[in-house]
Amino acid sequence: MLRSFSFYNPTKIYFGKDSLDNLKAELSNYGDTLLLTYGKNAVKSMGLYDQVTDILKDAGKKVVELSGVMPNPTYTKLMEGVKLVKENNVSLILAVGGGSVIDCAKGIAVSAYCEDDPFETYWLKYKGLANKIVPVASILTMVGTGSEMNGGSVITHEEMKIKASRVFPAQVYPKFSILNPEYTFSVPRYQMVSGVFDTMSHLMEQYFSGNDNNTTDYVIESLLKSSIDNVRAALKNPEDYESRSNLMWNATLALNTLTGLSKVQDWQVHMIEHQLGAYTDCAHGMGLAAISLPYYRHIYPNGLDKFVRFAKEIWGVSTEGKTKEAVAEEGINAMEKFLNECGIVTSIKELGATKEMLPKIEESTVILGRGYKKLTRDEILSILEACF
Repeated sequence: MLRSFSFYNPTKIYFGKDSLDNLKAELSNYGDTLLLTYGKNAVKSMGLYDQVTDILKDAGKKVVELSGVMPNPTYTKLMEGVKLVKENNVSLILAVGGGSVIDCAKGIAVSAYCEDDPFETYWLKYKGLANKIVPVASILTMVGTGSEMNGGSVITHEEMKIKASRVFPAQVYPKFSILNPEYTFSVPRYQMVSGVFDTMSHLMEQYFSGNDNNTTDYVIESLLKSSIDNVRAALKNPEDYESRSNLMWNATLALNTLTGLSKVQDWQVHMIEHQLGAYTDCAHGMGLAAISLPYYRHIYPNGLDKFVRFAKEIWGVSTEGKTKEAVAEEGINAMEKFLNECGIVTSIKELGATKEMLPKIEESTVILGRGYKKLTRDEILSILEACF
């Protein structure tokens, strides 16, 4: 049964090989000064930086830059951007990069005119927006987070050792996002498969909640199967436009709120991984993969029918002559085999975690209790130990 819901997404998407051609026209809707934010060297080495800055100059825009945004953007880096916005009266923040760059841009957008401490106000206390918001737009170069079409912003406070997520309302969504699958061709294999599992984890966090048989579940299953098929093709040929375009659009659809409609949504894997990331600075998708296997093996008896469906529909597991428990376990085992096939990490030790970190990660993990089973502190520690 579909529960009641409302759906609104204000982000305009330009998708395809010629999508950058739309940038100049969009810039006419904003003032004279832009903050261009990006990572380290990737956008320059691929030539995209020069293309974008040429368009900005041709549009008569003054450009200030925030470079060096890291894969897990920090509060310190966010506040560097805040300073630039306020000093230059920035009218648009243009993020060129992956989800971390876009997350940081949204963080800057909400923080620039916040009169109190922004991290405490918005990421710890989850207060409503009560100040001016700077518009954000994006040019995507790595897929996985869906940040190009949602209000999510994940920021790491280095001193507090807290990696906190916040989903902001529609006025913080990118006003427009440019998606050219060719920009993802040069992404290293490790980061590419990490991003694909990030997509898959978003889908599973929404799928494994409630035992409904509704349209949203069918959409999620299709996107999961598409991600599995297309990452295999992209691993064989990194410049396969068809597979890269499918992976890019899968990631956007997986977290633009469409696949969460009518779903309770779990998100406990993400809560554990965020704190793992706060201590190790690991690639987000890799951390999710390592945590997902022991987590789902722990909770599947509480959502048995959905895990049976997952095994059948996603991994093609036969149910003939088997108990539901055996089918569910076989489905999770099939996912583990897929992760190994793709070179996706399944141990948090490989990601830099130490045994001494585990109690600290457990203590700082937010327990949501929205999935099939509300975990105890001891269960979180047990899951961390199982994936060590």
